[in-house]
Amino acid sequence: MELTKENFVEKFEERLETKYALDVKDATAYELYDTLCSLVKSAYTRKWRQTWKEYVNKDEKQIYYFSIEFLPGKMLKSNLLNMGWLETVQAGLAELGIDLEDLVKVEPDMALGNGGLGRLAAAFMDSLASDGFPGNGNGIRYKYGLFKQKFVNGYQVELPSVWLKSGVGNAWEVRRDSKAVMVRMGGHVHLEQKGDYLEPVYEDGMIIRAVPYDTGMVGYHNQHVNTLRLWEAEIPESEENKYPTIEARRRVEDLTAVLYPDDSTEDGRRLRLQQEYFFVSAGVQSIVRHYEKYGKPLTELGKHIGIHINDTHPAMCVAELMRILLDEKHMSWEDAWQQTVQVMSYTNHTIMAEALEKWSIQMMNEIQPRLLQIIAEIDNRYVKEWAGKVDGSIIERTRIISGGQVHMAHLAIIGSHSTNGVAKLHTELLKEDVLHDFYTLYPERFNNKTNGITERRWLQLANPSLARVLDETLGTNWRSDIKQVNKLLDYADDQAVLDKFGQAKRENKVRLAAVIKEKTGIEVSPDAIFDVQVKRLHAYKRQLLNLLRIVKVYLDLKDNPNLDMVPRVFIFGAKAAPSYRYAKSIIKCINEVANLVNNDPSIQGKLKVVFLEDYGVTLAEKIIPAADVSEQISTASKEASGTSNMKFMLNGALTVATLDGANIEIKDKVGDDNIFIFGLTKDQVYEYYANHGYHGSDYYYNDPVIHRVLDAFVDGTIPNISNEGHEIFDSLTYLNDDYFVLGDFEDYLRAQAEVDEAYRDRNRWNKMSLINTANGCFFSSDDTIKKYAAEIWNIKSVTEGKEVGTNAKYPL
Repeated sequence: MELTKENFVEKFEERLETKYALDVKDATAYELYDTLCSLVKSAYTRKWRQTWKEYVNKDEKQIYYFSIEFLPGKMLKSNLLNMGWLETVQAGLAELGIDLEDLVKVEPDMALGNGGLGRLAAAFMDSLASDGFPGNGNGIRYKYGLFKQKFVNGYQVELPSVWLKSGVGNAWEVRRDSKAVMVRMGGHVHLEQKGDYLEPVYEDGMIIRAVPYDTGMVGYHNQHVNTLRLWEAEIPESEENKYPTIEARRRVEDLTAVLYPDDSTEDGRRLRLQQEYFFVSAGVQSIVRHYEKYGKPLTELGKHIGIHINDTHPAMCVAELMRILLDEKHMSWEDAWQQTVQVMSYTNHTIMAEALEKWSIQMMNEIQPRLLQIIAEIDNRYVKEWAGKVDGSIIERTRIISGGQVHMAHLAIIGSHSTNGVAKLHTELLKEDVLHDFYTLYPERFNNKTNGITERRWLQLANPSLARVLDETLGTNWRSDIKQVNKLLDYADDQAVLDKFGQAKRENKVRLAAVIKEKTGIEVSPDAIFDVQVKRLHAYKRQLLNLLRIVKVYLDLKDNPNLDMVPRVFIFGAKAAPSYRYAKSIIKCINEVANLVNNDPSIQGKLKVVFLEDYGVTLAEKIIPAADVSEQISTASKEASGTSNMKFMLNGALTVATLDGANIEIKDKVGDDNIFIFGLTKDQVYEYYANHGYHGSDYYYNDPVIHRVLDAFVDGTIPNISNEGHEIFDSLTYLNDDYFVLGDFEDYLRAQAEVDEAYRDRNRWNKMSLINTANGCFFSSDDTIKKYAAEIWNIKSVTEGKEVGTNAKYPL
């Protein structure tokens, strides 16, 4: 039946009574939340099944997106929005005396990712469903998400992030015991001739039961539901006697316990490699089993199936598919390899060498000896294929196995038909530098797919104040056709619209100020500039550059408390990897500068510093709409793309940026007058690398401003950082400032002075903000997915031509 407020209320009360034998007035927030989730899920489950049947009946090619991270955040409001239920449910709950936001607070974040990689994977799941493409996710059902961050005496402390409530699980998932598969790890293997094929004979090792938990990915107003499949490790009943102790059992069950185990130890690295093989093997086995169910020949696998390798973590997909086709299906090597290359595609997310995974031969042999044999054979055949055709040094540099290590990016490139970067600059750098040798061998395989964001979440859900302005200005068609937002440019000189833009931003700042007060006790003024840098804490992202400027402004205010400046609130949100000592030292320094600044009455509240704990998707939804300034200040050539830059832009923040990642494409869209660009370019950075002409200490000794700022870290000006302050001082001077923080400092100050000047003219600022929002529509993950579908995966939408929009609501 069609959803109305009246029948929703009736069904909700009926479901609550059935599940909990309670009336609304007697139910807890959790019981109300769980009842609502149950009602929502039951409504889309029918469409979920129909979507899957449609794929099969139409023989659609399907794509499987393999990622070690998925970071969807909370799903209740997103599902309600995509189903067309949000306003009706809000009204129905209000009639029952329930605030939907109180139920949303109950839902835990699905924090199964660290940052951009996992958030992009989740965005792609949303867009695949909303664009009507046959696409599924494949990952790990971690018991604990990324750690919960607490600050103790300014230091980051990591606590377990328990997102799965004991005995309850995840309201959106469905456990599929019938789809479980067995994953073999460790032991020894040798090959025996069996007729015309070699059969692997396994000894010892362990068998792990991989159980899938499926979550429906609900498409926006199109009644199309895809699947995100996450795998959990269990001990098979047949293997129970091998694990007589709790400790022995935990070695298996903990395989899927923690996202990114500490890779600073041998045990941590071993566990991470086990995790990677576990979800790769489970996923590939499941895909092949499903494919064979419909009687299609394996020699046509590539016509019907695509597997996408999101960064290097799932690169073993190449060898695992070969293992199944060779060992279990007895295909010839040539046929198996042809299908594998057709099936696989790969996205590179970094140019930083340390992020391109390499595993020791010894460890690979311990975890999966058969896969190592197959990888070695791929490597041998690769060498033979190119021998005599290209310079031998190129072959040596591009081998999968070299220097006692297995190079996972090389395996992904050689074993797939497509390698893409995630921004124009990033792809150029892959071709010209990082993967240049591969580009000379396989130029046709390289392409660019600039990242995008789910604008439904980041505008409709996260920023209702701005969404309301768009409705009043443009009508509501933009909600189903985001390109309509570009029509805002017609109103760039409309005073009434500009005033509404400014008012919407202030409403969001008032809301964030209340969050800051609640979480930290710090009072901030919504009339100040909200200057925001939220992202993973890494030296190349240069939170330190921002911090140096804050210290400079503080020292200036100490010299002259009447300094003419627009008050600023600097807002940070970031987690550092548990083993990344330098990043954790930066966190400590930011927190101590915050304590110093926020408790100094002499600066008259002109400067505040806020570091919000435990940054994640839900907190981002509160911060990003309220930001005036978006700090995108990574060292040029280091950030592959960035997606927070797109989210801030869409929400009307103005970007302070280096010419790095997608910042370049943002600048091209908004124009030079609506963004604040500074710093070394990629070519200048590379020139320093070539001539070794950069010396951080020169800036310290020759620039009195930098000298004074750096001294503050070691002379007691900033209290409680005696060790961390010296570490940072040394890294920027004697250890030569790897990320050119001091080299960019002066130009960064210039750009920030321009921000200050622009903000004083509120009409000008609001116009710049409007222009950014208007052009934010060009960075949609829906568009990115359409390019993947057409140019890499060769899949087509099954909802094209069907009704979409506000009338295509999911029935109750």
